[in-house]
Amino acid sequence: MPEQDDTEREFDIRWADGAEHKEPSARARMLAARWKENPPKPQRFRADPEPRTPRRSSWRSTAIVLGTVAVIIVLLGYADLRPY
Repeated sequence: MPEQDDTEREFDIRWADGAEHKEPSARARMLAARWKENPPKPQRFRADPEPRTPRRSSWRSTAIVLGTVAVIIVLLGYADLRPY
């Protein structure tokens, strides 16, 4: 058999897509074998989250952050005014 150059050995995606039979991946085969004996329980759809507790309003969080920044500024100003 004559040696083929790299261009002839390169994988042809059109040839692979045209295959009549496509083998499932190893993970798909493993899950199919596992689910034959022990099928999975029904799961809720991801878009249906469980009810959440109501969040605090954004103005309250903003007030806490701004208040903390104001306290830090006052403390830094007080520390700067004190004699050493």
